[in-house]
Amino acid sequence: MKEKVVLITGASSGIGRASAVLFAQEGSSVVAVGRNENELNKLR
Repeated sequence: MKEKVVLITGASSGIGRASAVLFAQEGSSVVAVGRNENELNKLR
């Protein structure tokens, strides 16, 4: 998944968060969107 850009909505928890982490681990650039800013900041 290198050189791919993915947009994940609901990335602050649950399936959205798990998806964002997985895509990042696989080398994608991830744009993570969610309602809980504190939880989104923990993804860094």
